[in-house]
Amino acid sequence: MREDRELQQYRDLLKPPSRFEEGFGWRTVIGAVFIGFLMMPGSMYLQLVIGTGIGPAARWVTIILFAEIAKRSYTELKQQEVFLLYYMAGAALASPFTGLLWNQYLVQSDAAKMLGLTDFIPAWVAPSADSEALAARTFLHRDWLIPILLLVGSQVIQRVDHFGLGYALYRLTSDVEKLPFPMAPVGALGTMALAESTEDKESGWKWRVFSIGGMIGLAFGAVYVFLPAASSLFLTEPIRVIPIPWVELTGHTEEILPAVATGIQLDLGLVFVGMVLPFWAVMGGLAGFVITVIANPMLYEHGILKRWHPGMETVETVFANNFDFYMSFGIGIGAAIALVGVWHVVKSFSEAQRKQRGSLSELFSPPPGRGDFNFWIAIAIYVASTLAYVGLCVWLVPGFPWIFFVAYGFLYTPLVSYITARMEGVAGQFVSLPMVREASFIAGAKFFGYQGIEVWYAPIPIHNYGEAVVGFREIELTGTSIRGVIKSEIVVFPVVMAASLLFSQFIWRLAPIPSAAYPYAQEIWHLRALNTLLMQTSTLEGNSLFFQALSGWYVLAGTAFGAGAYAFLSLLGLPIFLIYGVVRGLGQTAPHGVVLEVVGALLGRWFFLKKYGSQWRQYAPVLLAGFACGMGLTGMFSMGLTLILKSLTRLAY
Repeated sequence: MREDRELQQYRDLLKPPSRFEEGFGWRTVIGAVFIGFLMMPGSMYLQLVIGTGIGPAARWVTIILFAEIAKRSYTELKQQEVFLLYYMAGAALASPFTGLLWNQYLVQSDAAKMLGLTDFIPAWVAPSADSEALAARTFLHRDWLIPILLLVGSQVIQRVDHFGLGYALYRLTSDVEKLPFPMAPVGALGTMALAESTEDKESGWKWRVFSIGGMIGLAFGAVYVFLPAASSLFLTEPIRVIPIPWVELTGHTEEILPAVATGIQLDLGLVFVGMVLPFWAVMGGLAGFVITVIANPMLYEHGILKRWHPGMETVETVFANNFDFYMSFGIGIGAAIALVGVWHVVKSFSEAQRKQRGSLSELFSPPPGRGDFNFWIAIAIYVASTLAYVGLCVWLVPGFPWIFFVAYGFLYTPLVSYITARMEGVAGQFVSLPMVREASFIAGAKFFGYQGIEVWYAPIPIHNYGEAVVGFREIELTGTSIRGVIKSEIVVFPVVMAASLLFSQFIWRLAPIPSAAYPYAQEIWHLRALNTLLMQTSTLEGNSLFFQALSGWYVLAGTAFGAGAYAFLSLLGLPIFLIYGVVRGLGQTAPHGVVLEVVGALLGRWFFLKKYGSQWRQYAPVLLAGFACGMGLTGMFSMGLTLILKSLTRLAY
């Protein structure tokens, strides 16, 4: 009974309103154009330079700007209009053409040449390495026609597919099973707080905190982003007061810490991130890093990390360690976490919770005014979009067994989506089963004779719609009609595609990607390419590098470690966030940002929380959003200045 009361309390934390509105109008249309053509380029530029985009700042800036315009027009933004602006900002910042920027690098990368895969990457992914389009750094070339058409087609299917199985599972888990979705009210309340800030209702602290964060972001961005960008226009080497992406220390510590990548990332934003993240998740990341620092020298001494040698820097060290140990160990840990999630879902099917369910008739009689459409239309959308994915895959990869594509779309996807939807509905946790896609590709190569790497780039119908289910619940809690969301998707799609193509072309023409002009991409993309292409060698004939790196014993060790750590933490009553943090810190990526995240977490918990009390938990996200806004504005200004001045140098006169 206690568990039933807790579930009901979560569901009643924020009840859906009795009245719904679309919130769609000319202001949301202008908002889509504003986000696409002003926010997106700054986010893309920052992602390549420092590794982080604008993030939440785009949503704040858009809402603040439109709120101020509304006030001066003697009107105000409705809560539903605020939510649609918030929703569209998130959709618009995901630039589709950044994937093609990555593809053009991959096809001509040193990693592809080293692994002998350059000739295996298909032309529908990117033009060949000797193409004129790559030499001229332009998407406006006939060699890009098929990759761009495939990108646009897959994006159309993806946008439509959003209202298929995800919506159907929302109706099933929320309307029929009446799961509490404990994280949905948090997201909805955040959006409603933004709506309140557009009015004059006790919103003074939001503006003060946001402004403080914004000024800090502007000041830091001037040194971290603007100075290197501006100096590169006049000097052969940009001036970097703060090294980007990090200060490299591996060479100085290799004697006492062999096979350990050391350094520090001096991005002030990590301090603010540490203040916002769950404290024990950050501490878990620190614990994982400490375990790595202790374990790597021991693994090196015992001959497990055999590919590392003195003189390697961070990227080479991380890749060598992943190859020898951490890739297999990480697969095992991921499997353990997935098993824990599945166990939670099975446990949730208790008799007490089944009593709370409604009847299946509620699938066909949704609450009035919510903007719902027929349940069978959602199923039809899911079936049609999945068949479209299957058709594309069969056309692009005719040598791979088509039955796998059907199984992905009609067996695995609904199963894992329902498991995740229930896990989100009961505990607010996302479930991901690791290596399913990769293992099936390898099985296709081993047992059905497939040889090649085209399947790794095909639009495989493996999706997890659990997150979409939470999104629909948030839409309901904010009183926004689903019809308004559908209209906003129709408007934002062409804006996103046009802006993404335009600014990807401009950024690429400014300098090669990656290059010294984009230091984060220059440092990280090589490691990413090595890891990506290493996996793809598993479907080629012969003794591929992937199978050399994969160890069943290390996978089992990772599974045992993950399951044991979860059981141990549960037994002690410690936060489960700790184990997720440990996984994040166990040598999977460059660990140089952990230090400043820990500084932020300690400052937040032991200084600001004591000084401001529970109110600090509301201050911290607003402060981070303000900082991101300041950094984003600096990035947008830097990109605009660079674009204008470098464009002028190309003019004939």
